[in-house]
Amino acid sequence: MNDKSPHSLFGRANSLLLVLLFLTALSIRLYDLTDLPLDFHPTRQLFSALKTRGMYYASMPDAPAEQREFAIQQGKLKSTIEPEIVESLVAFTWKFSGEELWVARIYSIFFWLIGGIFLYLLARDIFSTDGALFALAFYFFLPYAVIASRSFQPDPLMLALIMGFWWAVNRWASIALLPSPSGTIAPEAKRSGGGAGGQGEITVLLLASLLGGFAIFVKLNAAFFVIGGALGATLGRASIRDLVRNKHVWMMAVLGILPGAAYVIYGFTHGFLGQQFGGRFIPALLLSPAYPLGWANMIQDVLGLVTFALALLGFALVEHKPSRALLFGLWGGYALFGIFFNYHISTHNYYSLPLIPIAALTLTPLAELVLARLAESASRAGLMRTFVFASLSLCVVAAMWTSRGILKSTDYRPEVAFWNQISEAVKDYRVVALTQDYGSRLAYWGWTSAANWPDSSDIEYHTDLRGGAQTFEKTFARLTKNKELFLITDLADFANQPELKARLAAFAIFTQGDGFIIFDLRQPR
Repeated sequence: MNDKSPHSLFGRANSLLLVLLFLTALSIRLYDLTDLPLDFHPTRQLFSALKTRGMYYASMPDAPAEQREFAIQQGKLKSTIEPEIVESLVAFTWKFSGEELWVARIYSIFFWLIGGIFLYLLARDIFSTDGALFALAFYFFLPYAVIASRSFQPDPLMLALIMGFWWAVNRWASIALLPSPSGTIAPEAKRSGGGAGGQGEITVLLLASLLGGFAIFVKLNAAFFVIGGALGATLGRASIRDLVRNKHVWMMAVLGILPGAAYVIYGFTHGFLGQQFGGRFIPALLLSPAYPLGWANMIQDVLGLVTFALALLGFALVEHKPSRALLFGLWGGYALFGIFFNYHISTHNYYSLPLIPIAALTLTPLAELVLARLAESASRAGLMRTFVFASLSLCVVAAMWTSRGILKSTDYRPEVAFWNQISEAVKDYRVVALTQDYGSRLAYWGWTSAANWPDSSDIEYHTDLRGGAQTFEKTFARLTKNKELFLITDLADFANQPELKARLAAFAIFTQGDGFIIFDLRQPR
């Protein structure tokens, strides 16, 4: 532990506060647990939900044949992106709980809390116990983090493993990369002495390798943050030459690469992964103002730009060279990640999810300055200590209240009845549809499929960024061929497509209601 403060604000209450932080973090995440997963990137969450339901019904030979066939078909229609680890866990649990989507939230919350353990340990190693409590509180109670940590996607698991790797690789570097009196890195045998210390070093090395490798296996995006953390933790203590000559560094690199590399090779040889690498980096976007502005907007969603600026300022206050190098590696990994995934980083705010623990760590030096001053004051007056605890508690409560307001603001449960109504209207027809989440809501709750009409963001993506779209009439003819009905439930996006509105005005309305219009493609006006 690198406790730099002469006074500890929390002292013996540290363990109690740590438990309270975990319990309160769990409690706010369990609020409104059974609401539908439409509060955070519903397209991505329903992607996993449909995959999971397909796996679940595939294991139920006694299920109604029509439902079973549809569920399996919809699950297979969704392209394979990452290994279906979380989906498999949820599908297995459904055998005992029934098909309950809140089960996925429980797993994501659990992974987020595990990540908090690793973040606390890392912050305690490079800062202080007081600073570690601040970093953990920021990671737990940032409103965006509360919502994102309940989402049905692999990111909470990936992030927990990344933070576990950061802690383990930093711990390994602090043990193994000790400079000799001459200033070079001592050989492993001399440094470890071949005894318990050497065994401890190997244990931490293997743990770092497993955590980093599994993080990349869960989601290949993790490679940027694993490599950034590894370079930061090691280059702060050794030169590149020393690292190249260190056999343990090569061991960790090989073990870390193997799981992800095996999955990539398997994906390419089976033909399902190659398509996922397309559209990630768009060179034309680098010259567009939409890229930096979009990225800034995503950071605003996740952290807030003021918090982001303070995090950068906090980085400048880190004096300990190894700690500074580690944090630089984390920020560098995020920057390179944002350049490589330039479209997604500027349009999908959850791509900046790893920024939360990075910002928590680099905000900690600022927090330590305040906490150290408060600790000095609190040590002189019991009333001041009470005031400090009350103020910090109020900050946590305020953050929790904000998150509760977000969760309470919309009740998505009525959507089940809505999609059942839509399904009853179109189930016996061949349908093309402009609906939310590419038809996933219709498929999941309506048990009905439809050909998807692209929304306005897809049209912009293919025309302005990739230059591969067909003319409107060709697209309309292709997607409506042999179709009988055109379903519209995304009325806001329909309003943004004047060509489509004008074209469908030539057909009679089959039926309409609150939140939907169905045009009859068999009945021109």
